[in-house]
Amino acid sequence: MQYRLDERSGNQLSILGFGCMRFHRNVAGIDQKQAEKLIMDAIDAGVNYFDTAYLYPGSEASLGAVLNKNDVRSRVYVATKLPIASCTSGADFDIYFNKQIASLNTDYIDYYLMHNINSLAQWEELCAWGIREWIGAQKAAGKIRQIGFSFHGARDEFKEVLAAYDWEFCQIQYNYANENYQAGVTGLKAAAERHIPVVVMEPLLGGKLATGLSADAVAVFRKARADHTPAAWGLRWLWNQPEVTVVLSGMNEEAQLRDNLSAANDAAPNMLTQAEVTAYGEVLEIFKLTDKIQCTGCSYCMPCPQGVNIPACFASYNASYTHGRITSLSMYITSTAANRNAKALASSCIQCGKCESHCPQKIEIRRSLKDVARRMEPFYFNIIMKVMRSRGKRKQRQNEQA
Repeated sequence: MQYRLDERSGNQLSILGFGCMRFHRNVAGIDQKQAEKLIMDAIDAGVNYFDTAYLYPGSEASLGAVLNKNDVRSRVYVATKLPIASCTSGADFDIYFNKQIASLNTDYIDYYLMHNINSLAQWEELCAWGIREWIGAQKAAGKIRQIGFSFHGARDEFKEVLAAYDWEFCQIQYNYANENYQAGVTGLKAAAERHIPVVVMEPLLGGKLATGLSADAVAVFRKARADHTPAAWGLRWLWNQPEVTVVLSGMNEEAQLRDNLSAANDAAPNMLTQAEVTAYGEVLEIFKLTDKIQCTGCSYCMPCPQGVNIPACFASYNASYTHGRITSLSMYITSTAANRNAKALASSCIQCGKCESHCPQKIEIRRSLKDVARRMEPFYFNIIMKVMRSRGKRKQRQNEQA
């Protein structure tokens, strides 16, 4: 494992961080047995930065339980986030923070973020509620070690927020498909100039740069260097930049962990060859043709009041441009569970707009769902669904009789 220095604290942070938003789930919630194995395997391999949040259902408690059970809290740095969008006054700061401390089963948070600050006005409202004083008190008590913010707004707003407080780290969305999106490379360099560590989220754009590339795009990467997976290519692009401190990966399978560890073990600043840089450019041009809806699958838009599975709808729609109509239609039906719940379909949207106010990517979700319905629910779609539901009911009756 390679490590990079957090100049503000002196901490050596693993270049690969573990994003805890996408743990596998079963009917009871997070699959704790699998989560524990992944977390412990990562720690044993040298990963020491774990990122969670209050808004990731069950994630803080899951991580805290693993660290406590295996007595490894002192070996890692825990990052979590204050859900500022849920706060209505300064009194809420303590309420949420105390819940987080309890869920994580810890006395302190190593890296604490203001979750999703997107403008200077948003930060100034928090200041009016006493956030500066609150942070100072928590740091004086040793409950918060490093203070930072995560960001999904515009580049100029990022610079203003960055300059508004003595931040000790920040977290931005950044990848080779989003080099100039949101904070972007300009924001990355602005933070580095202030010696502020940068933690990168969505390095693979919700998995689209790992498993969502077309065959043509994958072929470009393989021609340039066959020993790296598309995911490794995505991570290496980031680690090539010395301004990047930690890259978060939402690993939920052993194969993903192994692949990411392999890529991290020999990563270094300025390691890419000119041929590799050229390959990224070629892949990006191909990717732009198929990435119609820029959803990362974060699920902040969920739950939908109507039951529409928004991320699944968008993933299937994009897949229809990379993997074809037949494959994507099957994906659309199964991932939305449409054969059991017709309301999960894009056509069930009633245009209420609740989802759009929560989307970090600022997607026009209502309009996009109309596009999904037009493409993924052709004239013969209802016939397919009727047959599938009839088969499902028949199978259920057979099981009951057995």
